[in-house]
Amino acid sequence: MRVELFGVDDDERMARAFEVRREVFVREQGVPEEEEIDAHDRSDASACHVLLALDGRPAAAGRFFARPDGAVQIGRMAVRAEFRGRGYGRAMLDALVAEAEKRGYARVVLHAQTHARGFYERAGFTAHGPEFLDAGIAHVEMERAL
Repeated sequence: MRVELFGVDDDERMARAFEVRREVFVREQGVPEEEEIDAHDRSDASACHVLLALDGRPAAAGRFFARPDGAVQIGRMAVRAEFRGRGYGRAMLDALVAEAEKRGYARVVLHAQTHARGFYERAGFTAHGPEFLDAGIAHVEMERAL
């Protein structure tokens, strides 16, 4: 297992991350592709992307970006179906949280799909606020102090 952190200027890794995200969000969950790929993928220099590869094959991807309130927001966490349940999501999450802390951020926020709430709670995140829909999927905002 290889976890790689990179920025939006790394075209090769971005393409491999998009491959994972399209499979999970667009094909599996029905999110319109024009909503899936955004400015944090195209031109946000603050964004930190993560790709987890197994034997050279992209298995999972995610990212964070700086928010105006001084926190970072983790998102687009995706693990291909065949690789779920093996700890790869947690490995990516831990890498993103460690990088946010290394960069001096004091707080991490994310919008978790409600079915993944327990996953994030086990990683130290706390839910707050009501559930809301994003791309037609129920989410809850969660955060963790660093």
